Amino acid sequence: MKKMTSVLSMAAVLALGAQAATLEERVKALESQNATLTEEVLATQTGGFTLVDTEKSYNGMGPAASKVYFSKNPLSIGGYGEMYYANPDNGDDFADVYRFITYFGYKFNDWIVLNTEIEFEHGANAEDGGKVVVEFLYLDFLLSKEANLRLGNVLVPMGLVNIRHEPTLFNTVQRPEVETYLLPSTWNENGALVYGRFDTANIEYTAGVINTLNLNSGFTARKLDPDTNKYFNQSQWIREGRQGSHSKAPFDPAFVARADYTGINGLMAGASFYYGGGSNLKNDPINDVSGLDTTIFDIHARYENGPFSAYGLYTQTQLDGAEKLAPEAAQSASGYYGNVAYDLSGLVGIEYKMPIFAQYENYNPVEDTVDGLNEDKYQTDIVTIGLNFFPADQVVLKTDYAMKEVGNNEYNTFSFGLGFIF
Repeated sequence: MKKMTSVLSMAAVLALGAQAATLEERVKALESQNATLTEEVLATQTGGFTLVDTEKSYNGMGPAASKVYFSKNPLSIGGYGEMYYANPDNGDDFADVYRFITYFGYKFNDWIVLNTEIEFEHGANAEDGGKVVVEFLYLDFLLSKEANLRLGNVLVPMGLVNIRHEPTLFNTVQRPEVETYLLPSTWNENGALVYGRFDTANIEYTAGVINTLNLNSGFTARKLDPDTNKYFNQSQWIREGRQGSHSKAPFDPAFVARADYTGINGLMAGASFYYGGGSNLKNDPINDVSGLDTTIFDIHARYENGPFSAYGLYTQTQLDGAEKLAPEAAQSASGYYGNVAYDLSGLVGIEYKMPIFAQYENYNPVEDTVDGLNEDKYQTDIVTIGLNFFPADQVVLKTDYAMKEVGNNEYNTFSFGLGFIF
């Protein structure tokens, strides 16, 4: 009798467990359907717009740039903006409406997606250095999780900031200078990329062909450097080489590849590699230089664990054949930076994120020159401390104090900025 009672009890427990599992599955399904219906209703009420999910990223991009991939509607409109106030100790204070960005995305069907970024910089006032430019414009052909094709003007998959350059994703008011002068964010070029993810190995990758840098642009742009009275700016020889989305930019293929490991909770670690020519002036045969080869690589990582977060990278550039440009031409550059932050919200008892951070940068954009001169002139060290406050997940207020040393000169700057994504 006892055995029969035990069997019946076990059967009842199993039946209740199965029913509970079924109910749990039904609840999850209903919650998913409700989320979809809510988004569709909101989209209908707002003319097709969708909301940003700050927890979602597609192919490593920022949440706002990723919106179109997660939207239930064909049309997606988003963007970001940032402006700041700066008070340097060696000059007048100023304010700048630095960037306003619009993202336009459209799904032609379930496997062809258009994504674009249009930037209005410095108020778009051309007389004061402002401009309007296409930062990327491409078609994605979504073939499988392991392999997809991207064609058009694409973000170059190097470093941390270039593919994640929305202001809520980095702590400092300004982007790290290492990823401004050595990995020239925002770096976009015409090309074709293949990308995907292998879940079993926890590896995400991107590889393809893009337009090469024109590293002799500093010697042909005829820009007078007042410090050396020469017609180039050595410190920006990499940044000035970007072709971007300029009209009729000559095309010379370069190879780029990236791989990231995401198998440890909270950690992303990887490396990027670029190889291409150093002269891209097919339309200017007089100044075009053959036999230049450029190699750029970086190793990078990002880690988050509760209130603690950290990110950073190391990068190096080598230009072979620089002696063909000029005796004083730069032929190598290297640098690194690290940023650590701790969210104080739990300690002070508020519900808004409030990370305090410190960042250190060390780089030399002219580490090695052909004639061996002026190699220490642009050696740069920067210590930055600051605080962010997020009144909403999509809005950040930033303040920092940067202590910068270039050569033997010191520059200290207090900055306050605001940024948002939508």
